[in-house]
Amino acid sequence: MTDVASLIARIDRLEAESAVRQTQMRYMALCDTPCPEYGVKTDAQRIDLIMELFAQDAIWEGVGVYYDGQFGAAVGKSAIRDHFEKFWGQKKDPALVLNCHYVTSEQIQVSEDAQTATGQWVHMQPWLYADGTALLRSSRLNNAYRKDEMGNWVFTRNRTENVFIAPLPNGFATDFPSASVVMRP
Repeated sequence: MTDVASLIARIDRLEAESAVRQTQMRYMALCDTPCPEYGVKTDAQRIDLIMELFAQDAIWEGVGVYYDGQFGAAVGKSAIRDHFEKFWGQKKDPALVLNCHYVTSEQIQVSEDAQTATGQWVHMQPWLYADGTALLRSSRLNNAYRKDEMGNWVFTRNRTENVFIAPLPNGFATDFPSASVVMRP
């Protein structure tokens, strides 16, 4: 490979890595409550935006001792949409009022041709409910992506495994917004 061709290949892989990271972090932000995406007022809108991040043949799965029974696997975009519609479509009592993903331990591997990639992360997220109860969840993510025909990076696999769930003291958080304005123009 010539020096120029080698540099182009390296840039392609770096750009792919950046695009994978952006896809993953957009997904995490869209899953936060309240949703920080400007203009998203309904869960149906949120789900539509999340679905843009998945390939037609993608798999969303919860694995491991805790998540196998809780989540299982959703294969294909229609099944993944159903999974999210069940999550946000059910009125829960108490209502979830805050959920925020904190992501770390990133590892992204891009294929030589920069058309596919895998990524691993660990995330933690507090879950706060309207009645003051709260818990802290942590999961490992092992996801796969590909560049689609439009040049966008999409999930082909979103795999999550529970690390731990820990109850937090009632009233753990006292000050939090009911809506996010950070993305407002």
